[in-house]
Amino acid sequence: MNSTASKDSTLEFFVKATNKHDFSLDITLNVNGAMISGTTISAQEYFQSLAESFEEGNDISKKLGDQLSNAGESAGEADDDEIHFIHLKNVQIYLADNKGMPSKGKVLWRGKLNEVDGYFLGKIKESKSSGSKS
Repeated sequence: MNSTASKDSTLEFFVKATNKHDFSLDITLNVNGAMISGTTISAQEYFQSLAESFEEGNDISKKLGDQLSNAGESAGEADDDEIHFIHLKNVQIYLADNKGMPSKGKVLWRGKLNEVDGYFLGKIKESKSSGSKS
């Protein structure tokens, strides 16, 4: 998509509420044919959670974690008039075959708001049954 692509103003409002007021919302996004299902988190929480995943590594990992932590602090202080990204946790990604991509632990996702084709409130939950019922 080009840089003049528009963002959905309601979705942008949800992201602003998440960033400013620690609001969370289960949501499923349609992005270029894929369904991304998860729970909104603030940009600050996204970067802090990402930083935590680097804490127990070598010196380079720790340095990366520090940089991500600093980015999270900056995100918390940023002027949110221009929202460009949405951040999700506990993410499942569904492709055309309708099967969720496997995920274990905390799966974080960051996407461009102007790349979201559509969305609905709520998460997709996989069916536990293996057979079909008529």
